[in-house]
Amino acid sequence: MRWAALLKGINIGGKKIPMTELKALIESLGYHDVRTLLASGNVVFSCDEDDGATLEKRLEAALAAYGLKTDVVVRNHADLKRVSDANPFHDAARDHPNHLLVSFHRDPVPDGLIEKIPDIYDGPERLKAIGRELYIDFPEDVGHSKLPQAMAKLKFPKLATMRNWNTVGKLKDLLE
Repeated sequence: MRWAALLKGINIGGKKIPMTELKALIESLGYHDVRTLLASGNVVFSCDEDDGATLEKRLEAALAAYGLKTDVVVRNHADLKRVSDANPFHDAARDHPNHLLVSFHRDPVPDGLIEKIPDIYDGPERLKAIGRELYIDFPEDVGHSKLPQAMAKLKFPKLATMRNWNTVGKLKDLLE
């Protein structure tokens, strides 16, 4: 089975691993057809494992042994196809795909959190949770948005990692 592993916060904020070393680490686990994408902790590989939770634990343990403590979320091609097909913000994907982010979670996004955002934050972003993914359209500027602070205040799940729409498409393509 082919998988994409999304490492949280890689090569920002002190969590560093060169992609050549990440590739070698994944290969040392016996996985094959390993490819990295960008320098932000995206790695695609093939293996016999068909349980994502098992893979996440194994990858996190291997990274910790390497000296890098980080969360890992995995998705297969069917998962990323569903993510792509479910996108509620087609206009954002067309007009500014680098500002359309998908937050990948291990569990479904808790009900009711998105509806509480306007109580503490009145920004231009649009959010939609579908299953284990949270789609966020940042129509203006991702880097200066105050939405992440509002989400933290509302206790959105911390075990999540975001990728922009361009990267989601590239990962899906690499899994085919």
